[in-house]
Amino acid sequence: MRDATLRDVAARAGVSIRTVSNVVNGYARVSETLRARVEQALAELDYRPNLIARNLKQGRSGMIGLVVPELDVPYFAELARAVIAAGRERGYTVLLDQTDADPARERELLTGNSRLTLFDGLILSPLTLTAEELRSRGNRVPLVLLGEHVFDGSFSHVAIDNVAAAREATEHLIGLGRTRVAAIGDQPYRTGDTAQLRTAGYRQALERAGLPYDPELVRPTARFHRRLGAVAARELLALPRPPDAIFCYNDLLAVGALRALLSAGVRVPGDIAVIGVDGIEEGAFTTPSLSTVVPDKQQIAALAVRHLVTLIEQGAPPAPAEVRAAHALLPRESTLGSATMQN
Repeated sequence: MRDATLRDVAARAGVSIRTVSNVVNGYARVSETLRARVEQALAELDYRPNLIARNLKQGRSGMIGLVVPELDVPYFAELARAVIAAGRERGYTVLLDQTDADPARERELLTGNSRLTLFDGLILSPLTLTAEELRSRGNRVPLVLLGEHVFDGSFSHVAIDNVAAAREATEHLIGLGRTRVAAIGDQPYRTGDTAQLRTAGYRQALERAGLPYDPELVRPTARFHRRLGAVAARELLALPRPPDAIFCYNDLLAVGALRALLSAGVRVPGDIAVIGVDGIEEGAFTTPSLSTVVPDKQQIAALAVRHLVTLIEQGAPPAPAEVRAAHALLPRESTLGSATMQN
């Protein structure tokens, strides 16, 4: 059975096709009597508008792109779910892509105009692009940035306060009486913005507590992966004076560190307390459960989609904005022990 058309609805309601179109599109210039007749006919025929045709008529596809470094990283998978839901609420379909932190791939997504014509706008979490590369992109598809801190006034950017998040995580460890706090995840190179901000927050917490900064306790990692967290934890254990706490720059690094510590017979948190950042679901099911700083992923998604839709639908873009999303400390067994576990 074919789908009902505007012509079918007009015939059922005894009105013109233009009147039906006005009702479907929400135009006010229709009397209440005619509107009621049309709405009854729409319901009786189970009319469904052709959104693709409507969007194309408006010069839009009704789709926005979400591009993240790695879809199999739980944080990005959980964030993608939230972005899809936020896009749906505003009438947009979200298509996903990943760059694998490949600089060429990230540049391609910014300069490949034929591909980007699929999207009305793009939400991008870059790992390798610089602000200069973003400014010199060859297209003008509306863009909102997530994650890495490359905002310089040219684009809207949604992120948590990474300095504050790292400081609060480190202060939590210090507040438990830990005095030799290590850090895993520093990235001291030009595109490691988020890691560098978290290092800054870590150092702020040490300074406020009057504890010395020891470069030997700071372990860089090329990526925020479980295996690299385990490697770094083993390196810390090999020091003449191992740490009594570890701040990991994301939860996956912390999961890897937990595994290495427990395999070495280290008691967590008895000997070494561990905390991460990201609030991924996996952390609630590790042994011990993982203390973490939880970014509000739903808020990040809602803010990013709202700003992007504004860019798409206003025509003339508003002034770019640096938008802060909320985060919260969630202590669990890896710092507090099992007796005081929180969900």
